[in-house]
Amino acid sequence: MSSTNRTVVVTGVGATTPLGGDAASTWEGLLAGRSGVRLLEEDWAADLPVRIAARIAVEPGTIIPRPQARKLDRSAQFALIAAREAWADAGFTARAGEETSAAAAAGIPVDPDRLGAVVASGIGGVTTLLDQYDVLREKGVRKVSPHTVPMLMPNSPAANVGIEIGARAGVHTPVSACASGAEAIGYAIEMIRTGRADVVVAGGTEASIHPLPIVAFGNMMAMSKNNEDPQGASRPYDTARNGFVMGEGAGIVVLESADHAARRGARVYAEAVGQGISADAHHITQPEPSGSGIAHALQNLVHATELKPAEIVHVNAHATSTPQGDVAEIKALRKVFGHDVDHMAISATKSMTGHLLGGAGGVETVATVLALHHRLAPPTINLDSPDPEADGDIVRGEPRPLPAGTISALNDSFGFGGHNVVLAFRSV
Repeated sequence: MSSTNRTVVVTGVGATTPLGGDAASTWEGLLAGRSGVRLLEEDWAADLPVRIAARIAVEPGTIIPRPQARKLDRSAQFALIAAREAWADAGFTARAGEETSAAAAAGIPVDPDRLGAVVASGIGGVTTLLDQYDVLREKGVRKVSPHTVPMLMPNSPAANVGIEIGARAGVHTPVSACASGAEAIGYAIEMIRTGRADVVVAGGTEASIHPLPIVAFGNMMAMSKNNEDPQGASRPYDTARNGFVMGEGAGIVVLESADHAARRGARVYAEAVGQGISADAHHITQPEPSGSGIAHALQNLVHATELKPAEIVHVNAHATSTPQGDVAEIKALRKVFGHDVDHMAISATKSMTGHLLGGAGGVETVATVLALHHRLAPPTINLDSPDPEADGDIVRGEPRPLPAGTISALNDSFGFGGHNVVLAFRSV
């Protein structure tokens, strides 16, 4: 099949996050305004300047059998858990090409040659790399795991998900720092739209809560050091914000051509409208302060999709709780959409999950899709004193009902190096 510009829909969602071990409990936590940030209890954290993080709510060791888990970095474990949930949620009951005869007769199976996987990570198997180096130094050559290389590879989560579901149309791992998960989903949309695949499992994962990344980010002055109030530390748009809080987890969606989904009678959460991508070309860590790079991504999205600003009623903002980044994003929205921003309910879900780095775009896509499906925008917590420069309609206190009719929502993701990715979804 070589047809282009095919309609793409979301038929499955999966997640494992600091708020819950699946998409449903994560969504419930977001609506409740619950923080997943807590004080780190490991001995190594006691003397660090940053001693808080948003740990996963359900440890993967309670789900993945130990013989399999010991061959997987935590990032790959998270990705597998979220992908399995999304795969089942989309109505698939077996690996592609291995469905039952009854399923085959009903026309349900996925052709493995038309099935893809795109799962991103901003850092990859960093905990495996650092832990195995400690093993080498402390215990010697023979004690280093023979699984180290396939565990630490950045493409390990994508590869393991692809193997699990039997994806042969292509397995990919875009790496663009904190925009990685969103870029993976955008790439997956294009795989389907251009005819390379009928179904793609896509999203992001990250597992980097380890002394070295925490100290390194802390020394950059990028992270909050509010150890006395962990649950109040991530505070996007607040005048007292002082850096992000590191989180971990994964978010995965099943994307499918609308025709393929209709043929098998799949439940559809939302339409995946498309993506807008740009680069700041400004600084390796700081965003371009006027938001011009982000604005360019938004303009690219509008031009590519013919999305109407009037139908955009919700934005799941990148909003990491850094002084410059939060304001630059709002400036960009204003630059492109003007007064239309006034009717966009803006949610900063990192106030609850922390910042999942390369996994953020995946988890926040799940949140954006569920916001459209349930027509509710989650609140932003810890916003006690709004920054006057963040002049958007930021949802606070309670979830915000979204309008009836055809509506759209954006998911913004930006990363070190000036990577900007904006995804758009539409109600069905």
